[in-house]
This record gives sequence, structure tokens and C-alpha cells, in this order.
Amino acid sequence: MDVVNEWLLAWGDKLWTWIVLPLVVALGLYFTVRSGVVQFRLIPEMFRTLKDKTPRTEDGAPQSVSSFQAFTISAASRVGVGNIAGVGTAIAVGGPGAVFWMWVMAFAGAASAFVESSLAQLYKTRDSDGFRGGPAYYIQRGLGARWMGVLFAVILIICFPIAFSSLQANTIQATISGSFGEETAEWLPWAIGAALALLMGLVVFGGVRRIASVTQTLVPLMALLYLLLGLVIVVIHIDRLPVTFATIFTQAFGPNEIVGAALGYIILTGVKRGMFSNEAGLGSAPNAGASAAVTHPVKQGLVQTLGVYFDTFLVCSITAFIILVSVPDLASAERGIGLTQGAITGALGTWSNVLLVVIIFLLAFSSILGNYYYGESNVEFITPHRGVLLGYRIFALAAVFAGALVSADVIWSFADGAMGFMALVNLIAIGLLSGVAFRLLKDYTQQRRAGLDPVFTRDRLPGVRGIEVWEDELSVTGPLEVPARHRG
Repeated sequence: MDVVNEWLLAWGDKLWTWIVLPLVVALGLYFTVRSGVVQFRLIPEMFRTLKDKTPRTEDGAPQSVSSFQAFTISAASRVGVGNIAGVGTAIAVGGPGAVFWMWVMAFAGAASAFVESSLAQLYKTRDSDGFRGGPAYYIQRGLGARWMGVLFAVILIICFPIAFSSLQANTIQATISGSFGEETAEWLPWAIGAALALLMGLVVFGGVRRIASVTQTLVPLMALLYLLLGLVIVVIHIDRLPVTFATIFTQAFGPNEIVGAALGYIILTGVKRGMFSNEAGLGSAPNAGASAAVTHPVKQGLVQTLGVYFDTFLVCSITAFIILVSVPDLASAERGIGLTQGAITGALGTWSNVLLVVIIFLLAFSSILGNYYYGESNVEFITPHRGVLLGYRIFALAAVFAGALVSADVIWSFADGAMGFMALVNLIAIGLLSGVAFRLLKDYTQQRRAGLDPVFTRDRLPGVRGIEVWEDELSVTGPLEVPARHRG
């Protein structure tokens, strides 16, 4: 098993280092320039759109989940244990300077997040719960390559609802069991696995609307808890905060780091961990973005861009500051979640382990729900057969149960490599379709300049095929919203 794990690590690392990451950086920079730095220029629009009313049907019901609910579904998947363990690994391996490059990656990647989620909205389709879509859909409809869409869908199903959800379950089990000390009852992992599968089943069998209602409660709660925890620790060590900021920037560019190509390693570590965390360009978040009922595709593209900032600039930065103000000497620091956990308990005492267990549970369980929805959307892309969807739900529940019992090393290595292929397929697609996204952005900007609340209909993109919804203004805005288009 060790040999298999080492082989998976080796080929996965080469795929990310030499193919995926350079392509991510190149496309992020290209999208940034081509869009006129949309990820910075339209930040006010991101917050305004997040509060938009959800278009309704003739009987007054929401057409689908709201823009905010779709944001929380994607945030639920993005913001997971990786925000605690991944940042700890990045700092232990690349030093404080890696944090700076995580920030840079988030800013550049936000442009990719805008493109992929705008495309997901444009090419979405209707289902019984509202809307669904994602890379598989815009690959088929925009590029006319169903085989490529099916390939993406299969890889995503393997990675997110199966592999990554089992790993989140494994982390919950390990954290809860560890809080009881070394003498843990043999039945405890089984009980935790069964409880997680039961909780997950109660949510996912209610469809996307129930998933959205749960995540819109869990995501703000876990973010607030973690933010408060980080603020308390920073206040305790407030005298170290200026040095911490200085260290992040000096070790990102410092002359000592350039010697021996260490600078390149720091950059690579920060960029890689940042991408794993915020998922910009990977093709996962657009599956949630497509589910929202909005009046213009660009609106949800902007909201999903905000999700990248929420993940990296807020949650990941909290972890970084917790570590850097509490552990001034990183020379012998352990990697992963142990570094973050040690920093928290060192600053607040052993009682904080209980709070950390609660936060990790919220992070990991919300990720399980987000991952599940990504898989469901792609199962429905492959086949509409309800029996297949039921089988998927049972298999996803079984993966969570099993994840609480098995070793995670090989699963991590396999999933990281498979996710590299998934990202590669998506990056090729959004690169080819980016011109359509920029035409959408131009249409949105023109309407805002005219003082309108932007509304898109498919006749506004003549020559673009494969658009199923967006038939007319009435179907987009809902019968109660058509008269009120003007905004200041």
C-alpha cells in the first residue's frame, strides 16, 4: 500500500506542478486582463447581487435556490478541513511567505471563478427542483462535446462526493475520537460513521432546496465561530501582529529565500494550497452557481467570485494568523491540522479542543453536503433515470460511513491526482468559451450604466447556440418583477 501511495503522490504532483498549475496561472492572468480586472472592479456589485430577490414562478414560489443559497452551497464545499490543515501544511512547508502567494492565487483565480460560474449560469437547464448545470453542461452545450462532459462528470463524482466526502468523515471521526484520549472504544468510529450517514441522508433526500437551507445556516455559523476564535487569539498576541505581517511579505520576496531556488518552492506551495482551498478554475463551484435563480448570468459569476475571497482572504487568513502569532518558531513545526490545533490550544488552553471539534464538524459536514450536491448535478447530466440517482445517494452515504473507518492516505493521493485531470478538462473548456463570458460581462456592464437592473435573454447573444433557458424577460424575472428594472 505504501508503494501505491508513493506512486500516486509522484504522478499527481507532476501533473499539478508541470501542467495544471501553470495553466491555472496563465488563464487567471489572461482573464484578469481581458475582463478589465473584473474581480476588483466589480466588488461592490458582488455584495449588491448577493442580496438580490429570487425570481419567482407564476404561483409565487422561488424559481430555484437564491443567489445567497447557491453561494453557501459552494462555500460549504470550498470551506472545509483543508482551510485548517491545508494552510498549516503550506506554512510548515513553505514558511510564512506561502501565505502571500495564497492571496495572490486567490486574486488571479477569482477571474477564472467569474468566467466558469457565468458560463454555468448561461448553459444551465431546468429540473424538478429549479436549475442545475456546471462544466459538464457548458462543455456539451457550448463546445458540442458530450463525451468530454461525461468524462468531467465521472471524474467529479469520484473526487468530490466519494473520495473527498469520505476524507471529511474521516477527519470528523479522528477529531472526535482524539478528544476522548488514547483509550477510545472500538465501536466509536462505527457509531460516528453511522451518525454522519444518517444526518447526511436526512438532508440530501430532501433535494437541493433542503441542502441549500441547511448550508445557509451552517456556513455563516462556522465562519463566525472561526472568525471569533481567530480574533481572540490575535488579540492575545496583538504585539506580534506587525511582525507577522512583515514576515509574510519579506519571506515571500526576501533575498534569503531566493538562494537555492527556495523562492520558487515557496511560490509553488502557496499557489498550490491556495488553489486546493478556493477551487477557482477547478470546475467544482460552478455546479452550485448554476443552481441559482438570477436575472443575469454575470450576477452569479460575481457572487461565486466573492466565494473565492470568502474562502481565502477570510477563512484561510484566519488560520494563517492563528498559527503565525502563536508559533513564532516554525523550524520544527508539524504539518497539517496538528500545527493549527497546537497553536489554538497553546493560546487558549486544552478546553479549546472542544470548540475546535465543533468547528471542524461544521466545516467537514457542510463540505460533505456541498460535495454531494456537485455529484448529484453530474449524475443527472449523465442520465435522468431516477433509479440511478437513488443508487448514487446510497453509495454517497456508504462512502461517508466507510470514510469514518478507513485510512485516508491512499484516498488523498488518488483524489488529488484525479482532481488534477478534472481541472485540466475544465480549464480547457473555459479557455475556449471565455469569449462568450466576456460578451455577457459587456452586456451586464452596459445595462448597469443605463441605470437598469440587468436582465439577460438569449437573444442578446446572437449566434451562441446551446442556451436552453433565458427565453424571454418574463421567464427570467418572474411575473411579479418585470416592471421594476430601473435602479440607481
